Amino acid sequence: MRFVPTFAVLAICHAALALPAEQLEKRDRVQGFDISHYQPTVNYQGAYNSGARFVIIKATEGTTYIDPKFSQHYNGATAAGLIRGGYHFARPSSSSGAAQATYFLTHGGGWSGDGRTLPGMLDMEYGSATQGGTCYGLSRASMVNWITSFVNTYHAKTSRWPMIYTTNDWWNTCTGNSNAFSSTCPLVLARYSTAGPGTISGGWPYQTIWQNSDSYTYGGDSDFFNGPLTGLKRLATG
Repeated sequence: MRFVPTFAVLAICHAALALPAEQLEKRDRVQGFDISHYQPTVNYQGAYNSGARFVIIKATEGTTYIDPKFSQHYNGATAAGLIRGGYHFARPSSSSGAAQATYFLTHGGGWSGDGRTLPGMLDMEYGSATQGGTCYGLSRASMVNWITSFVNTYHAKTSRWPMIYTTNDWWNTCTGNSNAFSSTCPLVLARYSTAGPGTISGGWPYQTIWQNSDSYTYGGDSDFFNGPLTGLKRLATG
């Protein structure tokens, strides 16, 4: 996942056993990371041996792109004993949320109750000028409807709510700080800082995962699950 701004929000549609953001340094947390084809070589076993227990891997983008490293990353993570899951990079200007959720599910974004598979994550980021700008040319209401279409389709086909990844700034700008997903979708706040996760928008009381850095020793971006390993396993199990 890549962000132009310093602050980012990872939103994952519901997280059990996570604690409020202000308690971040007062309880257990679990190291993890996220990767894509931008990291062709990843030391999965080194990450596990150092204490990481989960990884989120790019699977798809829009309805035309499959990450060429997805299978390699997924298999490597599995062999190392990591809890793993896929994420979908949204392109709201190109097709419906339902269509993109279906594409994601067909190409690596599914979920199974094996205790090692995270629910899929919807990656909401800034659009380029050629894609309609920051909000992909959609109004705030239309963007909320697009996200709703995606998450409802995913839930209908897996029984799980997908994770949503976005920045605090993007969420406020493109959804009007909608709280439509705060009771279903787990939130992951990505803020590149050592000072804590910062402001949480969208009505979520806490973040489920904090993306704290765009650099992780063993590959990709650094993430922390907000709670103990038992909570992370609960998120995977459903």
